[in-house]
Amino acid sequence: MNKRLVYFTPLLAALGIGLILYTAIGKDPSKLETARLNDPVPAFQLEDLRNAAQTLNEESLRGRLRLVNVWATWCPSCKAEHAYLEKLASEGIPIVGINYKDERDAALQWLSRLGDPYEFNIYDPEGKLGFDLGVYGAPETYVVDPQGVVRHRHVGELNARVWQNTLQPLLEKLGMEGR
Repeated sequence: MNKRLVYFTPLLAALGIGLILYTAIGKDPSKLETARLNDPVPAFQLEDLRNAAQTLNEESLRGRLRLVNVWATWCPSCKAEHAYLEKLASEGIPIVGINYKDERDAALQWLSRLGDPYEFNIYDPEGKLGFDLGVYGAPETYVVDPQGVVRHRHVGELNARVWQNTLQPLLEKLGMEGR
C-alpha cells in the first residue's frame, strides 16, 4: 500500500499543478471582475488631499461623467501613467484622484513636482474607500457616471492604448455629460 502511494504522489502533484496552470493561462490580470459594476460608489467620508478641513463623500462624485483614478507615490505604474493623465486633463477630461494608502506630504510633493491632473483628490490613507471599491492595487481607473454609478474598472496603467481602445469609446457611449 505504501509503495503505491509513493508512486502516485508525484503523479497527483503534477496533475494538481497542471490544473492550476491550465485555469490561469490566458487570463488577463487587467480584466479583473468589478464588484461594484453598475452599483453606486460606496458611501464614504474622507478628507480632501489638499484641504484636510474639507470632507468629501460619495456625493462629491456625482453630477458629471468622470474618471476616478486610484494612485499613490509608492506605485511605479502610477508615475508611468501620470503624464498621460495630465494630457487627458488638458483636453478637458474630468479626473478625480483617490490617493491610496499614501502619506499626505509625499502626495502633495508629487503633485507639485509632476503636475496635478485631478479636479480634486480624495485622501484615503488607510485604503478604506479603496477596499470598499474593490481596489486590487494602484493604479486603477474607474468610470463613474453622473449619478455616481461605477460603469467600468480598468486595472493597471492608463495609457494611449487603453484610452483609445476602451475608455474613450465608453465615455463617448455614455455621453461625456458635463465636459
